Amino acid sequence: MKRGRGTALLALCVAFVALPVRAGEPTAPLKISGGAIAGSRADGLQTYLGIPYAAPPVGALRWRAPQPVAPWQGVKDASHYAAACAQTAEWITNPKSEDCLYLNVWAPAKMARAARLPVIVWIHGGGYYGGTAAQPLYNGSRLARHGAVVVTVNYRLGIFGFFAHPELSAESPDHASGNQGILDQIAALRWVKANIARFGGDPQRVTIVGESAGGESVALLVASPLAKGLFQRAIAESGNDALPLDASESQRFTRKAAEAEGAAVGKLADLRAQDTAALQKQAWMPRTFVDGHLLREDLTTLYRNHRQNDVPLLVGWNAEEGKDLAPEILGTGDFTAANHNGLVAKLLGRTPSPAVLAAYPGATDVQAKASLNQLTNDWWGWRMAHWAGLQAQHGRAPAYVYFFAHRPAPPASPCGYGCGAGHGAEIQYVFDNLALDQRAWSPADRQLAERMAATWVNFARSGNPNGSGLPQWPAYDGTNATVLRIGDENDALPDFSLFR
Repeated sequence: MKRGRGTALLALCVAFVALPVRAGEPTAPLKISGGAIAGSRADGLQTYLGIPYAAPPVGALRWRAPQPVAPWQGVKDASHYAAACAQTAEWITNPKSEDCLYLNVWAPAKMARAARLPVIVWIHGGGYYGGTAAQPLYNGSRLARHGAVVVTVNYRLGIFGFFAHPELSAESPDHASGNQGILDQIAALRWVKANIARFGGDPQRVTIVGESAGGESVALLVASPLAKGLFQRAIAESGNDALPLDASESQRFTRKAAEAEGAAVGKLADLRAQDTAALQKQAWMPRTFVDGHLLREDLTTLYRNHRQNDVPLLVGWNAEEGKDLAPEILGTGDFTAANHNGLVAKLLGRTPSPAVLAAYPGATDVQAKASLNQLTNDWWGWRMAHWAGLQAQHGRAPAYVYFFAHRPAPPASPCGYGCGAGHGAEIQYVFDNLALDQRAWSPADRQLAERMAATWVNFARSGNPNGSGLPQWPAYDGTNATVLRIGDENDALPDFSLFR
């Protein structure tokens, strides 16, 4: 289900040009965990790239929980991105390595000492098998100028980030394995808590933000007791992992997946002895696990038992994601009248009701394709609204829901994924990074980018997205009347009662 999701970012990124990673003068040395660093300073902004937040997870540390950063001597140059985490995603052309646990920081140069800035920590998407914090789309310079310290994070991916094994569980003091990529994110948040004040950020006003698998990561962090106190707000864009595998299923999944690819799970020492390329020959599907340590129950159960990290929540989805996500989630693009009902049942995980089939008919092949795309989009939205509804019902902090229906200016080259208001289309607006993409942006596009960046920063500042000059956004109460539309008012919101 998650393997192809990162291709949305391929479609978005091919037309982007990278901002220079070193401009202006070097900063004065800054002491952080592990040693001193020097970044670059230009146009009122300080940029620090490739900062280590944990020890390289290589050799005997492969698949282990992240370990403390190794100290260094002298001043480390923090003017260049680190390698992307080892992965099979061909759409990431950056250098790749298992030594990849690094993050990047953008901060206004005038670091206020009395009133520190809110902190936004971005968790990239890519289906847990691809992506990097160094993608041009995630350049934090523009968003930081709206009044925040922006952090983007690498975390382990694929077989290196989501591998469970009995020997790994036995050697762990927590008696758990798998979920290494999410543990990396928690290690990065601990680094932020310990160090971000040195960059002018407020460690008591940290907002985690992610899209797609990054949004799913936000859900898992909201669910995990290990992340308690490491963030004060949460934003998830088009991603909610409400039903991870439990611990026993994770072990079976590991063995079955390996056998299906023609490889034995093998002894841990033998697996650690294999090089990166050998392990990546297997088309590993990363999954998150209810392991009793990082995660103790699924998101719905967790909320009903009032065990979530109870923070203000902002979530949403886009108006045209279904056409991108439906083939990936359903594992086929053969959307015909003959298999329509079966695919509806597969998507929903149950036999569809007459009301669902009436709302999403499939009498002809053309109708079936359109309905399955729309149903996927609406079901995706329901997942986000359901999460917000859980917070509204079982939490003390408010939840906010958006529906992104704005169609950006078309790209110069043909678009095959994430087109229009498709999967990931909102990211360039959130980062206010339209200038990176060579399109004929309209004044409405530019105004929307300014507003969305300001809204996300407002939420990071106070837990409330509302502010002067911005559309009024009510807290979600379970009704469509409290969903904020961003863009075309003609896009109909789904009838979520069909999915309950």
